[in-house]
Amino acid sequence: MKVEIKHGSTQVLLSNIHKEALSKRGAPLLGRLTGIDPTDKFVGRLNDFGMPIGYAGGISTDHWLGLEPGSGRDILLQLVYGLRTSLFIAFASALLASFIGVAVGVLAGWARGWLDSAVNWLIDLTLAFPFLIFALAVIPILQDRFYTEREAPPPAFRVALIIATFGLFSWTYTARLVRGQVISLREREFVEAARAAGAGTGHLLFRQLLPNIWAPILVTVSLNVPQFIAIEAALAFVNIGVTEPTPDLGRMIYNSIGYVASDPWYTLFPGLTIFLLVLAFNLLGDALRDSLDPRSTR
Repeated sequence: MKVEIKHGSTQVLLSNIHKEALSKRGAPLLGRLTGIDPTDKFVGRLNDFGMPIGYAGGISTDHWLGLEPGSGRDILLQLVYGLRTSLFIAFASALLASFIGVAVGVLAGWARGWLDSAVNWLIDLTLAFPFLIFALAVIPILQDRFYTEREAPPPAFRVALIIATFGLFSWTYTARLVRGQVISLREREFVEAARAAGAGTGHLLFRQLLPNIWAPILVTVSLNVPQFIAIEAALAFVNIGVTEPTPDLGRMIYNSIGYVASDPWYTLFPGLTIFLLVLAFNLLGDALRDSLDPRSTR
């Protein structure tokens, strides 16, 4: 295809090509319904001071939650894409932390002896680190190790760094839980029967023990997700979380600090979204714990 530029700017042409490529790859359902991309900027609907024109931050039939002051981006699209970012980081971190915790807990509970003592020492050492303060320090340091001050790291790098940090320092509770479960089950009759029948260690671990402890592991995962959502938003609030142009709820609150007095809706919408999201997953975790634990009070 031949592209000819006539009396137009190169930047506008590249923007149109980028939007065309996005439409060919397919957009999320809300983007298709509204016909708006989260990176679109409606600066024509901002006044001379960069504030949205209209009621409650520019709420209209085209922009259901208004526009961002300064940038003019649609808040609803930013929230939806920010939800996707937060949920991806939270679930990936919870799965990574659970995988490490289950592996370490099973190893310590089954081996016992000096290995169990070493794992308990490692867990105590990990718990001694103030996690949030450590994350505030380690993420910028690791970023500077791979990228210079003039190089902007890709958003995927920062997302992977956050997930790795969350997973490597949040496995301890799962490990202790699994270790206790394995210790209590390793001497039960069904395990002894399988051992007497000649079952190997792999069969005992993966066919006898793990199927009997999946319920508390699932509850732990469901309770870790809201914790990671809140921590990721806190990191983004102090400007070391997910970078632009990836939408993020915590960064929206950070960007809204300067507009709290003039446009409080810009702060309210992402803050309320985080609150409802964390509350929903906490209630889900409690419901799972009550339904999967026969000893719980109903």
